[in-house]
Amino acid sequence: MGREFAYHKVYRYLQALVDQAQRGGEQRLPSLRILARRLRVSLATVQAAYGLLENEGRVRSVAKSGYFAQLVVSTAQARAQRSTEPLQSGLERTLFAHERRLARQRAQALPVAPGGAGVRLREALAHRYNRAAHPPWKADHVHLGPDVQAVLETLLTALALQGGTVVVASPCCWRLLQVLQRLGMQVLEVPWDSQGGLDLASLAQMLGQGSVRMLIMPSCLSLPGGQMISVHDQQQVARMLAGHPVWLLENDLDSERCFAALPAMRLRDRVDQRWLLVLGSLEATVGAEAPYAYVLGRHPVLGEAFARRAYQLPPLRQQALAQMLGKGEIDQHLSRRRVALGQGMRQLCQLLHAQLGGQLAFSLPEGGHGVWVRMLQPVPAQRLESAMAGTALLVLAGSQFSLQGRYQHYLLLTWTAEQLGALPEALGRLSEALAMPGG
Repeated sequence: MGREFAYHKVYRYLQALVDQAQRGGEQRLPSLRILARRLRVSLATVQAAYGLLENEGRVRSVAKSGYFAQLVVSTAQARAQRSTEPLQSGLERTLFAHERRLARQRAQALPVAPGGAGVRLREALAHRYNRAAHPPWKADHVHLGPDVQAVLETLLTALALQGGTVVVASPCCWRLLQVLQRLGMQVLEVPWDSQGGLDLASLAQMLGQGSVRMLIMPSCLSLPGGQMISVHDQQQVARMLAGHPVWLLENDLDSERCFAALPAMRLRDRVDQRWLLVLGSLEATVGAEAPYAYVLGRHPVLGEAFARRAYQLPPLRQQALAQMLGKGEIDQHLSRRRVALGQGMRQLCQLLHAQLGGQLAFSLPEGGHGVWVRMLQPVPAQRLESAMAGTALLVLAGSQFSLQGRYQHYLLLTWTAEQLGALPEALGRLSEALAMPGG
């Protein structure tokens, strides 16, 4: 199995097993180790493929039992994971080109020292976060894992937080919520207020209870709402955290989806660095062939915990990613991508105003790949998802972005900025579905 496409091949192999389960076959899927041996790939590759299928709703994991095919699949979730792939394929091709060149160099020279590729990648990530950081990040502060779930699990275990109480800004990324729920965290949600700011009074009340161990906040862009975090909110949250021994986990998974230039300062620049953690993912920038996640944190227990896990990440791929970061190739691509995302969302909002202005309430997002809308006459989201299947527009139920039953009357409308000619027809179908009686 070719290394370059191992991730996709394992993914397709598992898809076939899930399809067989749908037709009455075995629902339990092979373990990570069995599948890694069977297909002769790394555990990280298998875990990444399982993670993607799990995010799509096609696979579910059961603690101490393994992975099982999920027989009831949400079409919307399955399309959600694929919605940004066309924008990421260019970086994946660059990644493969670097890997091939490095493989030829390795064949002609001495191999990279054990762990050397990982150190280079961690150095490159630390340098990328040092544009405004003080004190500066070092390679030892960057901790890598095969995916977001693995990194969060290692992080929470190392800090003795599993099963504890965490506060998230709500609505919150549904994939992150699933991971927190899977890890047994008690999740409290602090909502945004009617003016688009954080409900600071609710946050102060939650922190004042004394049971909260961690606060998860967006780095600069609140998704799915698509609004930038104001300087005022950053300052007020930092002031609250100064009075409480609470870890801040800054979610930096979505920052690169801002349409405008990234802000010079983030919440992480205003808080006590000893209590700061920053969560990021290379998949969010490069694509599915780089499913690796990382967390930045200065506490020495993190380095020890990740060393014990001994995640085996492909060295050539790590070295290629380090070179892409060092040469600025990733930042150049992301700059073009932000422009394309902004143009696509403006086009979508213009058509929404023209065709559904009397059925939906929304505002132009400042980032992201979708428009967060409120239905003026609520309609079951499942009906809308079914009605929009196969169209140019993806509809996700707002309830997926909360664990506490919020946002039943909200939708996230996602468009990949392709098939412009097909978008008016898709919006027409959505308008008809919203207008159907019997909601």
